[in-house]
Amino acid sequence: MVKIRLKRMGAKKAPFYRVVVADSRTPRDGKVLAEIGTYDPTKKPSEIRIDTDAAKDWISKGAQPTDTVRALLKKSGV
Repeated sequence: MVKIRLKRMGAKKAPFYRVVVADSRTPRDGKVLAEIGTYDPTKKPSEIRIDTDAAKDWISKGAQPTDTVRALLKKSGV
């Protein structure tokens, strides 16, 4: 199953995330199929940049977003 989820980047106590499309069996920071955006919760307000066309395309192909990513997609208007 293909999932749209977050991949953690950044330093200790300074998280930065990439919104990625990956197989559900791969590790959190493992190999990904595509990177479709970024999420930076350390900035106020938090910065969300998602390629809406790519997100819609992957969802139409059957990719399931995680709960956190689903909330981010709603905020960004997908």
